[in-house]
Amino acid sequence: MQHPAPIALFAYNRPDHTRRTIEALQQNFLAPESRLFVFCDGAKTAADAESVEQVRQLGKETTGFLSVKVIERPQNLGLANSIISGVSQLVKDYGSVIVFEDDLISSPHTLQFFNDALEYYKNQNKVMHISAYMLPIATDNLPETFFFRAAFSWGWATWERAWKHFEPDIDKLMQQFDKEKINQFSIEHSMNFWKQMQDFKAGRNNSWAIRWYASVFLNGGLTLNPLHSLVHNIGHDGSGTHSNIENTYGVQVAQQRVQYFPDDIAEHRGAYEAIKYFLKNRKGGLINRGMQFIKQLRSKYLR
Repeated sequence: MQHPAPIALFAYNRPDHTRRTIEALQQNFLAPESRLFVFCDGAKTAADAESVEQVRQLGKETTGFLSVKVIERPQNLGLANSIISGVSQLVKDYGSVIVFEDDLISSPHTLQFFNDALEYYKNQNKVMHISAYMLPIATDNLPETFFFRAAFSWGWATWERAWKHFEPDIDKLMQQFDKEKINQFSIEHSMNFWKQMQDFKAGRNNSWAIRWYASVFLNGGLTLNPLHSLVHNIGHDGSGTHSNIENTYGVQVAQQRVQYFPDDIAEHRGAYEAIKYFLKNRKGGLINRGMQFIKQLRSKYLR
């Protein structure tokens, strides 16, 4: 297994976001030792062609890493297919991978966290996913890192041994769920994970992430998570294909190296309850939900 693990950065048509993501990665202590692969999707429309080319040029001009390779897709694969194919190739070639999209600001310690965890749990088959993002939950009496069931996708890492369980076929995934599994999968219905599965089947989204979480869940896997988030998503400004204007999930990025990794490979009950509480209450009361809905509508139709 390659150490440090290669970094896969998936980008499309947001040069400013991509630049900020790369600049933050360059500040990571392990950047000079890490291989960076920038996967640039092809333009979906002629209107996107100029910004797509700007992103590709930005990738070609990037320095500060052990190596930089820009992969230019000749056609538009879409984010899901781009990530699935890119991750599959890199875990095959290197044994593990660290994954970023083009709107994530990392801590200088993020790559260190990923690589430490990839090494620490490389032979623990139950650990299938490492996340750098954590919701702004209450942190009282919780450890520096913990295991949880859901696989958050804002900065993550995995191994070839885990990724081989990824099942892209939504029908094969959904047929393995019963009522109780749906309840567990959706964190006691505090998050719409099951609806995301239904929406994918109906063609209303094209999420690779919900299928990856389902694959982890159905294989009895767990994810390692930091108590204090090591990434912040800057894409909730209405610029992304799959995001609205949103500040519910904003966090302060941790500036310290993670030192603790649990040996007990089991979901942390206190962290589960803290995450469930946040998810159940994240939208506030009826008035707040209504204001957020109006804000999202305005961002959609006034761009």
